[in-house]
Amino acid sequence: MNPVLRAEQLSWHADGKQILNDVSFLLQPGKMLGLIGPNGAGKSSLLRCLYRYVQPDSGKILLNNKEIKSIDHKTFAQMVAVVLQDTPTEMHSTVQQIVATGLTPYKGLFQGNNKEDNDAIQSALCQVGLADKADASFSHLSGGEKQRALIARAIVQRPSLLILDEPTNHLDIRYQIQILELVRSLGITVVTSIHDLNLASALCDELLLLADGRCVAAGSADEVLTEARISQVFGVCCQVAKHPQHGKPLIHYYYGYTAAEHRGEIANDAP
Repeated sequence: MNPVLRAEQLSWHADGKQILNDVSFLLQPGKMLGLIGPNGAGKSSLLRCLYRYVQPDSGKILLNNKEIKSIDHKTFAQMVAVVLQDTPTEMHSTVQQIVATGLTPYKGLFQGNNKEDNDAIQSALCQVGLADKADASFSHLSGGEKQRALIARAIVQRPSLLILDEPTNHLDIRYQIQILELVRSLGITVVTSIHDLNLASALCDELLLLADGRCVAAGSADEVLTEARISQVFGVCCQVAKHPQHGKPLIHYYYGYTAAEHRGEIANDAP
């Protein structure tokens, strides 16, 4: 099976600083890839390369076996949907109007929506649980509801790839779980950056761990989220166990001392 997305040896710098350095990965159809890593690791920069907001200095990105830089703007807009962590604040747009903008890549100038379009909008609103909010002002929604509306917009866009930059940022834990479970249920190939390692472990098919712009590890949660690697990259001490529900890694953090101190304690206690 050919991957939907392939990145090969991506490097990018800005203001004289190396931001991404030789990053490679691939993603199969329908899979959800979680980008994890400390602040400044390069997660958002990698996403910006994927949705063509910035052009990498070297390397290439292929979407459905075509280099993204060779895809025309309209086709690329049909293929890739993006949900950013900072939601728009349009004061005069209804939820339905926001969702309808997902159809823009398929429309000509001044072309309106037909019955099929309106049905797709209503179906997407139902899918994200916002059918009763269709005529509400987008600006009056809660943070979780805004993210669900933007995901509905992505649904009507019918993309090959959905990119989300920290979609759970500023949300309480209930909405964090709801948003990621919703995204996972769509059956779309997804790349999302996530701060919470336990959420990433539970809900992503694969993880890509970045540090200082480099790929430190990639693969399943079991392969990526080891105690030694979390200590190395995040500078914290932890214990990794199996989650009692799904069996994936569950990270328990220790408090009050550094990872280096914790390693020293273990060494001193060893027989």
